[in-house]
Amino acid sequence: MLVRDFILLMGVCLIWATNFVVTKLVLVHLDIPPLLFSSLRFALVLLVALPWLLPWPRPRWRIVVVGLMMGAGGFGLVSIGLMTATPSSAAVVTQLSVPLTALLSVFMLGERIGWRRGIGIALAFSGAVIVMYDPKGFALSFGLLFVVASAFASAFGVVLLKKTENVAPLQFQAWVGLASSIPLGLASMGLETGQVDRALTAGWPFLAALAYTAIAVSLLGHSLFFKLVMKYEANLISTLTLMCPLMGIGLGVLITGDRFDLRMVAGTAVVLAGVAIILIAPKRARA
Repeated sequence: MLVRDFILLMGVCLIWATNFVVTKLVLVHLDIPPLLFSSLRFALVLLVALPWLLPWPRPRWRIVVVGLMMGAGGFGLVSIGLMTATPSSAAVVTQLSVPLTALLSVFMLGERIGWRRGIGIALAFSGAVIVMYDPKGFALSFGLLFVVASAFASAFGVVLLKKTENVAPLQFQAWVGLASSIPLGLASMGLETGQVDRALTAGWPFLAALAYTAIAVSLLGHSLFFKLVMKYEANLISTLTLMCPLMGIGLGVLITGDRFDLRMVAGTAVVLAGVAIILIAPKRARA
């Protein structure tokens, strides 16, 4: 890999890692409801990517479901989870989308999992349980359960996306914005209160965070990532993106004061080891 492209990929990982911290600050310190924040984020994504929306990819239902799963399901549920979860733990648990994608590929695409990938999946889930476990209450962290749900939604969307052809990155982002902003907006109107007043009170810091998550994280980050995937082997790119949760942990500790004890160290190491095995292990032929 060229040094320039490696630096570019690390920049993408850093942008994605800051998403956890920025979202946490918006929800907790600016007191913005998660559904409102997510709906406005994807509305802005749709507005910027609107020129690439058409023609409508076929089958039409699939791109709508993919957009809903990877937008409202992926980022929307993470936002709800970050109301109580720390950015560092959320950055680790979102890596469950990798083993979940592998498992869903078996049922939906007819792929087979070899023993190496089976070990990787088991390690990833075991590590996630360690990260999520709350020894004080002898229960799983409630906020991180939403992050697990977001990982499942993202994995489901990825598998469906594999069946969709000829969709450009910006066209994909446009459909994510359309399919997610409407249901999230309706959910915000029905479930949240005082959201408009709270957004107006937050002022320009909220607008800056909204622009950053929509334009930098969603549009710029994903477009650059797709460009690098087209240029290099997918396994190489996917393995290097393991730097994203590590950066998320560092930013969480430095900015939001996340606690990173031995339990988190052990859980993170197990998750990343499992994900790395899944990404590096060769794929098996379809059943």
